[in-house]
Amino acid sequence: MSIEVWSKADLHIHSNHSDGTGSIPQILEYVATKTDLKVIAITDHNTMEGALFAKELEDLYGIEVVVGEEVSSREGHVLGLFLTEEIEPGLSALETIRRITEQGGVAIIPHPFSAQGVYGPFGRGAFLATLSDMAFHALEVYNSVPYLGWANRVAAKMFSGGQGIAAVGGSDAHMVHSVGRGYTVFRGTTAEDLRRSIDELETHAEADRGGLALALRYVRAVPQIRRLRAANWERCRVSA
Repeated sequence: MSIEVWSKADLHIHSNHSDGTGSIPQILEYVATKTDLKVIAITDHNTMEGALFAKELEDLYGIEVVVGEEVSSREGHVLGLFLTEEIEPGLSALETIRRITEQGGVAIIPHPFSAQGVYGPFGRGAFLATLSDMAFHALEVYNSVPYLGWANRVAAKMFSGGQGIAAVGGSDAHMVHSVGRGYTVFRGTTAEDLRRSIDELETHAEADRGGLALALRYVRAVPQIRRLRAANWERCRVSA
């Protein structure tokens, strides 16, 4: 008799290849020793450098790595997973999604109702109006960044199921200790299983405890994150 296995994946992690404070080895070491994540995606802003480096090291740490990128479209951020080529910033969200899909990737709308989300804080009507046209694969209904609580609640409310898209969660980690605070639960244990679960619309988002301690860590890390964002401005900006 087979036993059904469900696992955790963090699909939204930043490294110091864009505006994260942790290096790829630090992130992988933390995942391997401090979490029960089976799969992670490195999704730096407008670059796959960190993700490709992590992919090279995955066997050393026993973690499956999905190569990803958080692309700055004109309307806001779009996550591309299972990528083989970088997607240039500054395209429309629709074109960004098309290019992700053309190379066999998975397109996810992260923090959709945040200030940097594709729909923005007042975009509930636009979400419903463009749902069939955008043709993305999944909606991030939980993001563990402390100040996105309201946007998370809107995303969870707007996601009703039966819309032909999967629900996922991610940490949007910009520091090592926040990796795994938000995650996607999927059937199986591998990156291939994760993709199949997304395709079959059976994933869901969950949150680990962070609370005040995580919020305080973020407050202390903000100056460093801002310096990294400034140093990597061409990668991290949302193109006009």
